[in-house]
Amino acid sequence: MVHVLHYVNQFFGQIGGEEKAGVGPKAVDGPVGPGLLINRLLGDRGRVVATLICGDNYFTENIEAAREELSAMIVDRHCDIFIAGPAFNAGRYGIACGEMTRIVSTRFCLPAVTGMFPENPGVDLYRKKIYIVETGGSAAGMAKAMSKMVDLAMKLSIGVPVGRPEEDGYIPRGIKQNVATDRLAAQRAIDMLLSKVKGMPFRTEISFPHFDVVPPARPIADLKEATIALVTEGGLVPNDNPDGLESARATKWGRYAIDELVSRGASGFRCVHRGFDTTFVNEDPNRLLPVDVMKDFEAEGVFRRLFPSYFVTTGVATSTENARRIGKEMAQDLASSGVSGIILTST
Repeated sequence: MVHVLHYVNQFFGQIGGEEKAGVGPKAVDGPVGPGLLINRLLGDRGRVVATLICGDNYFTENIEAAREELSAMIVDRHCDIFIAGPAFNAGRYGIACGEMTRIVSTRFCLPAVTGMFPENPGVDLYRKKIYIVETGGSAAGMAKAMSKMVDLAMKLSIGVPVGRPEEDGYIPRGIKQNVATDRLAAQRAIDMLLSKVKGMPFRTEISFPHFDVVPPARPIADLKEATIALVTEGGLVPNDNPDGLESARATKWGRYAIDELVSRGASGFRCVHRGFDTTFVNEDPNRLLPVDVMKDFEAEGVFRRLFPSYFVTTGVATSTENARRIGKEMAQDLASSGVSGIILTST
């Protein structure tokens, strides 16, 4: 009988909803919430012996500390399998599940599995490091998702070779393996080509990553009549960080008055970016956001007006999906405000 350790957030841990997302880690004996489903799926093959619970906000805002606190709770528990989630399309939950699955599989050498919707930001961050079973977008697919997760975890626990992603239901990890076959490469290639010509389904043997192709914007027709805005992914925010911009793995962005930055300067603003040494930016925010130079250009008539607000997010470890969404939201705001062009500063 295998002993399962299960990780859930505050909601599935039956502590509460968003109002309880800041609760710290705790461990309870036996199954909680979805853990009861794990027990039913395992039958006499195993049971959930303990459940780790942590609030989504607590984990994502204190990743290193939360990871170590939870790891300390694992040390004395004799478990054979680790299952996290599933997180479906919940971004913070996905990051927590991904990080805990990674740390358990590497530090404790336990078979570990989680589950997420393909667009969950946790997928981009962890797909190459762990097994992530593909799920639907919401908890309505809990039974189906958990069944696949349990099956894959059991397969890992007994040392059965894991099959292709489409066979075992996990999201591709970017790993390529040589497979012996009695059919020549030329024969396989011709079969795929014929299927493609006929409009029939086929699967390539070597998949390539997809990258967005972004067409360059047309040049500004008359710079002297243009309104220029400043945008940065450098995490520069007012001291109280009113919108709670994350220091890494951003899910949000902010818009703040440039006049406030000019008047308060280093005493009123700080850089929360966790991917570089912020000392020099905190001494002088113009080193990240060149407001001083832009004000000089505006006074010289190089362009008509500097837009009165700057836009900011945090680029470090932010998933492609969130970065794409944040960029679109910023662009819509900028376009509707009559901005002609932007200067984007990066770390």
